[in-house]
Amino acid sequence: MPRASENSELVRIYIGVGTNVNRRYHIKRGMRGLTKKFRDVRRSTIYENEAVGFSGDNFYNFVVGCDTRMGLKRVISVLRQIENENGRDRSQPRFSNRNLDLDLLLYGDLVLDAGPVQLPRPDIEQYAYVLRPLAEIAGELRHPVTGKSYAEMWSEFDQSGQELWPAKIGLL
Repeated sequence: MPRASENSELVRIYIGVGTNVNRRYHIKRGMRGLTKKFRDVRRSTIYENEAVGFSGDNFYNFVVGCDTRMGLKRVISVLRQIENENGRDRSQPRFSNRNLDLDLLLYGDLVLDAGPVQLPRPDIEQYAYVLRPLAEIAGELRHPVTGKSYAEMWSEFDQSGQELWPAKIGLL
């Protein structure tokens, strides 16, 4: 019998990854942590964009899709652990510099609004740096609330004021 923190079925999850502090280093460390904990890890293009909501260095953002048998609470705990291992300071305001930010965007088709945990994550519909890389690696999937594919959502997205471009960082 699976432990309470495990599912008997494999679940595809999508994680938004961002950093604007020692970006190349934290991307490598974040990816290393994710590939140790999850299966079949697939990464979008890494995009660069200006900081949103505060003045700061540009961010690198991308989306990772992977499989897991972990339950939702365990996935969130693992993501927080990887952030903590990379010096995440949780005392900072929401919009501030980040060593490594790992946001659970989707946990299968789960729809949930439980205080700080909202799935699908509202950022998908709000920020180009989340939707564009998600549409790149999961364009055919459908948003469990709107019913639109992520590719459709990206084609309809108002990109004005949210410029992003592929990061020029070479191979990782």
